[in-house]
Amino acid sequence: MSDVQVAPIIEGPDFSRDYLNLADGSLGAEVTWVTDEFFAPRERMLDPEQPRFYPDKYDDHGKWMDGWETRRRRNTGHDWCILRLAMPGVLHGVDFDTSFFTGNFAPAASVEACWSPDGDPDNDADWQEILPALSLSGNDHRFEALAASGPWTHLRLHIWPDGGMARFRVYGQPFCDWDNRSADERLDLLALANGGDQVAWSDAHYGEPRKLLRPGRGINMGDGWETRRRREPGNEWCILKLGHKGVVDGIDIDTAHFKGNFPDRFSIQAACVEQGTPQSIITQSMFWETLIDEQPLTADAIHEFRELNDLGPITHIRVNSIPDGGISRVRLWGKAVR
Repeated sequence: MSDVQVAPIIEGPDFSRDYLNLADGSLGAEVTWVTDEFFAPRERMLDPEQPRFYPDKYDDHGKWMDGWETRRRRNTGHDWCILRLAMPGVLHGVDFDTSFFTGNFAPAASVEACWSPDGDPDNDADWQEILPALSLSGNDHRFEALAASGPWTHLRLHIWPDGGMARFRVYGQPFCDWDNRSADERLDLLALANGGDQVAWSDAHYGEPRKLLRPGRGINMGDGWETRRRREPGNEWCILKLGHKGVVDGIDIDTAHFKGNFPDRFSIQAACVEQGTPQSIITQSMFWETLIDEQPLTADAIHEFRELNDLGPITHIRVNSIPDGGISRVRLWGKAVR
């Protein structure tokens, strides 16, 4: 078999960097229904890894393709699928990725959305068009911004009339209905599902800080925030935003899979930030009070801390990685302040 080809990472518009891919299968997004998947199954379209191509690889249905691909239609219809987002979200843009689909890509696509928090909808649900049909090209990306659409729980992706899509990425902000959450609920205020997000960082050579907020433990060393080796005085840092203002009573730092490259120590500063831009928050963070003083870390372990400085309600934290290295997850336990 010939060597595998991997699609290059394309730098897209701001929305593809600023927001989370809510169609990421590793976060729980799932295609719940398709009209057809004869040549390539639905789940490949939500793979967070870059599409791959094996020139000599075939299966029982024909050429092996890394994406979702339907058979050639011989009627006037078209194909579509229903996608449950990894979590409800307000959407800001999409990426139609047809990498390695050249003579078999979908020539056009459109997107509808619906709000169905109590279960997967069917084709008769209240679908709202959020992106009319637009043309696609083979072995290409088509990025398209959305006007802060939602919140939505499900999308219906139409391809016209048939063909393949390597990846379908949907960028947005997770939506948490805080009005229906108990004020007494103790939860992870940084979790993606609760609206936590990254703001800024000193370095993210091997992995962005948003990975710190993912569910579960890291699956490998690439599933976390890791900086380059620091060759100058000082330390690395990242600023994270809580999903809701809250009072914190516990912190977990997980260095899963980081063995020869975990930080020697860490500390966390915090503040209640009412307004600001990422740049102004970076400046302010130098003077934030300390939520937890410097503590040592060890390799490949969950570190639990329950004795914290009382700072009252906070909205942001600054994690100081001293001097550098990799952290898999950060959990910030507490209660939301209404």
